Amino acid sequence: MGLSHGLGDNLVHVSCGLVVWGPLNHDPTVIRGFDRSRLLDLCLWILGRVHRSDRPPSSESELTIPIPAKMMPPELQPRSYRPFISSASAPTFSSFNGGYSPERSPNPNPNSPFMGNGRSRSLSKSRFSPSSFIHNARIAIALVPCAAFLLDLGGTPVVATLTLGLMIAYILDSLNFKSGSFFGVWFSLIAAQIAFFFSSSIFSTFNSIPLSLLAAFLCAETNFLIGVWASLQFKWIQIENPSIVLSLERLLFACVPFAASALFAWATISAVGMNNASYYLMAFNCVFYWVFSIPRISSFKNKQEVGYHGGAVPDDILILGPLESCFHTLNLLFFPLVFHIASHYSVMFSSAASASDLFLLFFIPFLFLLYASTRGALWWVTKNAHQLQSIRVVNGAIALVVVVICLEIRVVFHSFGRYIQVPPPLNYLLVTTTMLGGASAAGAYAVGMIGDAFSSVAFTALAVLVSAAGAIVVGFPILFLPLPAVSGFYLARFFTKKSLPSYFAFVVLGSLMVTWFVLHNFWDLNIWLAGMSLKSFCKLILVDVVLAMVIPGLALLPSKLHFLTEVGLISHALLLCYIENRFFSYSSIYYYGLDEDVMYPSYMVIMTTFLGLALVRRLLVDQRIGPKAVWVLICLYSSKLAMLFISSKSVVWVTAVLLLAVSPPLLLYKDKSRAASKMKAWQGYAHASVVALSVWFCRETIFEALQWWNGRPPSDGLLLGFCIVLTGLACVPIVAVHFSHVLSAKRCLVLVVATGLLFILMEPPIPLSWTYRSDLIKAARQSSDDVSIYGFVATKPTWPSWLLIAAILLTLAAVTSIIPINYMVELRALYSVAIGIALGIYISAEYFLQAAVLHALIVITMVCASVFVVFTHFPSASSTRLLPWVFALLVALFPVTYLLEGQMRIKSILMDSGVEDMVEEDYKLTALLAIEGARTSLLGLYAAIFMLIALEIKFELASLLREKAFERGGRHNQSAQSSSANFPAKMRFMQQRRASTVPTFTIKRMAAEGAWMPAVGNVATVMCFAICLILNVNLTGGSNRAIFFLAPILLLLNQDSDLVAGFGDKQRYFPVTIVISAYLVLTSLYSIWEDVWHGNAGWGLEIGGPDWFFAVKNLALLILTFPSHILFNRFVWSYTKQTDSTPLLTLPLNLPSIIITDVIKVKILGLLGIIYSLAQYLISRQQYITGLKYI
Repeated sequence: MGLSHGLGDNLVHVSCGLVVWGPLNHDPTVIRGFDRSRLLDLCLWILGRVHRSDRPPSSESELTIPIPAKMMPPELQPRSYRPFISSASAPTFSSFNGGYSPERSPNPNPNSPFMGNGRSRSLSKSRFSPSSFIHNARIAIALVPCAAFLLDLGGTPVVATLTLGLMIAYILDSLNFKSGSFFGVWFSLIAAQIAFFFSSSIFSTFNSIPLSLLAAFLCAETNFLIGVWASLQFKWIQIENPSIVLSLERLLFACVPFAASALFAWATISAVGMNNASYYLMAFNCVFYWVFSIPRISSFKNKQEVGYHGGAVPDDILILGPLESCFHTLNLLFFPLVFHIASHYSVMFSSAASASDLFLLFFIPFLFLLYASTRGALWWVTKNAHQLQSIRVVNGAIALVVVVICLEIRVVFHSFGRYIQVPPPLNYLLVTTTMLGGASAAGAYAVGMIGDAFSSVAFTALAVLVSAAGAIVVGFPILFLPLPAVSGFYLARFFTKKSLPSYFAFVVLGSLMVTWFVLHNFWDLNIWLAGMSLKSFCKLILVDVVLAMVIPGLALLPSKLHFLTEVGLISHALLLCYIENRFFSYSSIYYYGLDEDVMYPSYMVIMTTFLGLALVRRLLVDQRIGPKAVWVLICLYSSKLAMLFISSKSVVWVTAVLLLAVSPPLLLYKDKSRAASKMKAWQGYAHASVVALSVWFCRETIFEALQWWNGRPPSDGLLLGFCIVLTGLACVPIVAVHFSHVLSAKRCLVLVVATGLLFILMEPPIPLSWTYRSDLIKAARQSSDDVSIYGFVATKPTWPSWLLIAAILLTLAAVTSIIPINYMVELRALYSVAIGIALGIYISAEYFLQAAVLHALIVITMVCASVFVVFTHFPSASSTRLLPWVFALLVALFPVTYLLEGQMRIKSILMDSGVEDMVEEDYKLTALLAIEGARTSLLGLYAAIFMLIALEIKFELASLLREKAFERGGRHNQSAQSSSANFPAKMRFMQQRRASTVPTFTIKRMAAEGAWMPAVGNVATVMCFAICLILNVNLTGGSNRAIFFLAPILLLLNQDSDLVAGFGDKQRYFPVTIVISAYLVLTSLYSIWEDVWHGNAGWGLEIGGPDWFFAVKNLALLILTFPSHILFNRFVWSYTKQTDSTPLLTLPLNLPSIIITDVIKVKILGLLGIIYSLAQYLISRQQYITGLKYI
């Protein structure tokens, strides 16, 4: 069996080789008229396995089977239809067992037993191929706007929930916890959906409960699809669950068109109303049918293009199957019609125009479906090209007639009847002839029916007839009727003969007819439209129409003359931007002194923008225009969208200038022929300067946007900050794409953006010469509305904000090494003193303005803190001996400043009030409140300083220990590495570099001179914790929850020989747990004493019981919580395993404390004791299991 099977395979190879090397005729892909798939069939006939008869093909024509290659998308077409694929990449021949599929064989015999076997073989060979999801762009087109719409419906709760969940998922992903990140994304979406149901107004918006439930289900389905899309981005799911990934991809393509079209229509109806809702839904259905229902290859299956010739692609590597494609087709054809019937059933047959809507909503998608079938949309119906062509011709003719008649009723006679100059019934005949004849000619040419001489003559005659009839309809003079007839003749000749002079003749004659139509109908009207006379608009529109007619002919000129196409396209885009800006920005029409509000619809701006971008892309693909023209056109068309968001008359040109300045790094430097297409340094500086100038040019638009957002004119600092931030963000493409290897460019960009953000947050006062004022800004500043509304508001000085901005920018410059403080000790000292002075003056002027004597102490405090932190992080030769004294001075300044603050504040209040003996109660209360507020601010300042010092010392000690461990590991492996001759040179270089860059403050010097660091860190940690406890008492009255946030401060404690002897990394959690337990115990005792002392002993006293009953009961319940806390704190200190029953036995002792006690802190202790017992049991159990695994 195996011998015969192998012999058969060898015979196939031998036969194929004989035929291939025989009649090749110098073409590796063609063998005397038939391709390699036919050659394989011939070899199979030689073996007698597959063929209809026992004879070979008598001629090459028998092997010529029409294959619908043009019906497929480009990625599914055969190589003969893809001219950019070289013949060198042509597929090689595979063996019979691994390469055959039924689609390769011409005229396969369905009754042959080999058909089913081949199908199973084809399915078995379509293996899973883990790769990235290649259809992200298609899914994003549909789901990203849907997600934005759902976030707008849900509001702040949904945004906050989703943001928090995605942040957690991102953190888990950064920790390489892939499954946790995956579930984090899904739980975020589920939580956001729950928040959406409670926060959105769906159920109050719809009057019908079924509609509300249906809308809620649609939102939930869209949220689920977003989760499915996110799941496809995880590679580990592709590797571990390939079948699930394939199902998710199929689910996305099957369900997204339904949800996206419905949500897009919902959003559009919310914006523009319900009048034409069915047509909106029909348009979105057509768009998403084209995006998702055209056959696409799966991202996760092997694309064995080399095994499929002639354009035949097996069904099992497509994403959608016949069932899903059928449902998509039914949705395209019937859902808009059903939606229209459900929403307009009461007026459905009220007029002929309303009845025409029913036919249009079915037959327009039907025509679109027939056109989409040329790209393979009806592959699930039949794969026979002749049958599909007959389906398109017959059904397209019927649908075209219906659509044309309905458009006459619904659009032409309804909206443009005033321009029809022919009386009935001749007008119906001529309009029908014009529209139906033109549509028939266009459809016949589109489906490729115009090929021979007879069809060309018929096409030309029809074009002449349609042109003449259309001219008669609009009232063109009969004397000049040959003019449109000749124009139609030249247009038809261009399409049939591909004659370029014929097209330009048509353009000349067509321009004359358009000019006559505009002069005849609009020239004499005395109307001012959008601040301009109608005659001026007529001139602009004529020029725009003539340019639109000339550009297609220019695009067909030789490549040397393509600059004419570019000039024409740019001129047309400029003119279109100007016309639409005038229409959209000016919303009034003046006719003989009467005002009537009119609006240029927003959807027209969107439609012309995307049509222009699609045209630019098509011309670029066809290599009709160059990259510079594409750059300018994309910027011009995209700038029109700014009109929809900012109501400024110059926003289009401002946005165009900004886009032209920002986009060159992305659009111009894309030379694929060079290995590295990067800017030069001077080009980068030039582009950055142009970006800055363009942002300055945009300042008025930024001012208007901020004024609209805030409701009042923005300050100079806010305006300048937004300009700086916009400049920095606009320079991001320059740095990210072309200077990603230049670290200084990244650092400067960070400084620029940080400067702008600081200006936005602080809003510092700006001198008059810095604001680049314009007439618009001056007029807004001179408005008296603020004074009339808010009155005269006394403002505190804002100049200290400059000091804070300078301090933050200096810190960022030092962190990014722009200021080299780590190399120069003098510069380091100057930097630390400058930072301390700036922060000290800012804090004094901002929070302690009345106590002028304390300013010196606060400045000295900030200078000491800055010097200590800077020289601890970048130590010098003598800093290790001086820093303990700096810290001692800082600690000594704390009580002095705290005590002097009260005295100075009391004296200042006495001097301001003029009262010497402080007799009046009002002045006493004012003095006490002022003192408490100032002292609280000082406590917060010193708590922050000590926290910063403790963090810095903890970081330095951890770095030193890590360096010490590395040195030990290096010495341990030094002998083995030196004996290895194959040790990489790169690793040796890294070790040498690390050895050369070890700071002067090494482990030995730390042992000799820096032994004070752990003690200083512990003192700073304890003082910070103590100050925070005092602030908790002063600000919250001693909150019970505060200890759980303050106790983790003690994690900054270090091991030393003085304060915390025997404390190591193993016991780092002991201070946290012991402090929580001790704090809750002490505050519980204080609460019991306070309740007994003041007579608030609860129900014990209310029923006549003595005070001691309340005290003894709660003290006993408090004592019952001690065993769990003692055991857990001992366990955290030593981590010695005890019997499993010990923590579980102490657990029930906490239940009475939770149930019976009257003191809330005792309840917290009981609940905490239960948590401690369970945690101790689980940790001990896990240690025991780990030990068994190790053994």
